This record gives sequence, C-alpha cells and structure tokens, in this order.
Amino acid sequence: MHRRTTLRALFVTCAAGASPICAPAAPPAPAHYTVTITGFAFVPATLTVRSGDRVTWVNNDIVPHTATATDGSWDTGTIEANGEVEITIPEEAGEDYLCRFHRAMTARLQSS
Repeated sequence: MHRRTTLRALFVTCAAGASPICAPAAPPAPAHYTVTITGFAFVPATLTVRSGDRVTWVNNDIVPHTATATDGSWDTGTIEANGEVEITIPEEAGEDYLCRFHRAMTARLQSS
C-alpha cells in the first residue's frame, strides 16, 4: 500500500511540474565550431551542428570567399583574405553550402 501511495504522489507531483526530478532536461548549451578555408576548400567538409550553435569561418587563402547556404537560408557575406566571420546557425538552416565566388568549393552543415 505504501508503495502505491508513493508512486501516486510522484505521478501527481510530476504532472503538476512541481518536482525537479520530473523537470525536462535543459537543452544543451550552444557549441562553437571553426571551419578553416584553405587551398580553396572548407575544412572540415562536413560539420554536425544544431540550431543556435556558432560557426566561425577563417579564410587562410589569399582571395576572398563566402560560405553561403545553397537554399539561401544563411550567408556569411564576403570573408576577406586572412579574415574570419562568425554566424549563429538559424533554426531552418540549409545544410549544403558553397562559396559564391568559387562554386566548386562546397561543404555541408549536417543537423544533429
């Protein structure tokens, strides 16, 4: 009898949201990643991210580049030679991206 009473009390407490034991887990803190542009390539070519994560593109080439979602959902703008740009990944982020100046430069932000 005591066990049923305890379980019933726990259920009622959880249903009311009054117990930290039953509270939903907080979402993970946003992560920060770096993509290096070198030799006309994005390194790494595939990166697993979540909405809200931050990604910095660092351009080690001697010419400007961009990182632009192929669906147009995000764009770093021009990243000058030896420059860097950081963006926060939007909720509806397109995964495949390229450099608008050098369309053979492609990479992927894979959703986790």
